[in-house]
Amino acid sequence: MDVIRLGLGGFGTVGSGLAKILDMNAGRIEKRLGKKIVISKVLVRDLTKKRAFDPGPDVAFTDDPDALVNDPSVDIVVELMGGLDTAKELMLKAFAAGKHVVTANKHLLAEHGLELFQAASDNAVGLLFEASCAGGIPIVQTLKESLAGDEIVKMLGIMNGTANYILSEMTTKGMDFEAALADAQDLGYAEADPTFDIEGFDTAHKLCVLIRMAYGVDYPLAALPVQGITSVTPMDIEFAREFGYRIKLLAHVEDVHGKLEAGVHPALVPYTYLLARVGGNYNAVRLEGNAVGPIMLHGQGAGDLPTGSAVLADIMNLVRKISDGCTGPDNTGFHNQAIPKAKILPPEESESKYYFRFTVADRTGVMAAITRSMADHNVSIAQAVQKGESGAEGIPLVIITHETSARDADAVLAEIDAMDFSVEPCVKFRIL
Repeated sequence: MDVIRLGLGGFGTVGSGLAKILDMNAGRIEKRLGKKIVISKVLVRDLTKKRAFDPGPDVAFTDDPDALVNDPSVDIVVELMGGLDTAKELMLKAFAAGKHVVTANKHLLAEHGLELFQAASDNAVGLLFEASCAGGIPIVQTLKESLAGDEIVKMLGIMNGTANYILSEMTTKGMDFEAALADAQDLGYAEADPTFDIEGFDTAHKLCVLIRMAYGVDYPLAALPVQGITSVTPMDIEFAREFGYRIKLLAHVEDVHGKLEAGVHPALVPYTYLLARVGGNYNAVRLEGNAVGPIMLHGQGAGDLPTGSAVLADIMNLVRKISDGCTGPDNTGFHNQAIPKAKILPPEESESKYYFRFTVADRTGVMAAITRSMADHNVSIAQAVQKGESGAEGIPLVIITHETSARDADAVLAEIDAMDFSVEPCVKFRIL
């Protein structure tokens, strides 16, 4: 084949970005592959809708999924519509028709990845998904190929540009959460409904996908502890700064004696760490392998061209395999073997240092009661700061703990929240 024809499911931000790259880098792509890549057909919901980018007169638009997947001229189906049910159905039909699939759909892969991998394997076709995690950052291929021989000891990541932008604005400009969110929406970094981003679910989807690539096991999305950034206040940002930290929304996974400890949560990151300095809507992933040691990948985590670049990388990878006569590409990175369930460390058994912020009445005996509760639950204090004007309704009391279990930390918070001097619920963030 001198020409590889794509069938796109969806033509929004990423689809139009892919079309732009194919147009502006056509010569370079053909030089690398010895073949041209063109968009042949595009599936859209509304045929009358005006397109942000015109892919050219040779591109046919359709609103019929079957017309896309059953078109014999389409070599690779590129699913960019997002969502679950319709996208899943399109991919399964493409596999059944013998079509390779490239997708950017992290939510679908997190929820139904095992089924989709099996269907692709059963039909001896490729399912590639670099663009599903961290936009233009080549994290999937890094885990699948570059670090294939390493045992991944730990992975930490800032994987949502919206959340990182909000926290960066709160840190550098002193903005409150709502103002920073509105700013992100005005700039197009946040959706009108930003729930998936600010509540940590988008990051959780990506973490589930990357755990499969790093460890070859399935950590179910429903079992993953997830905490968003809506409870972070300018006060927390400032206290963190005083202690030498910056607050970031982190995804993390670590092998703890053969069990995986994983989650998504706001965390205090030492300001000397590179992760603490990742600003704006950028993403970064820090990997630690038992052979390679620590490495960090940093770049744009979203957008038409960065994500379109990741989609194109998968397409070119598939084209090379097609040219080499490869059948049944290794989609999982583990020779397409069935992916077993992860051995999970119960979240309450995870251990960390913690940041506690109590809001308490200004009266005698409060500090004594808090320290007594912490001692009763084996939680040791590393640092403590109390600020506020005498007589105020609620005074913030911030405590940094030594390493302790989540079970004991939660027991302290529950006990102190029930005490009569507690004005507001306690806030708890992990410390890296």
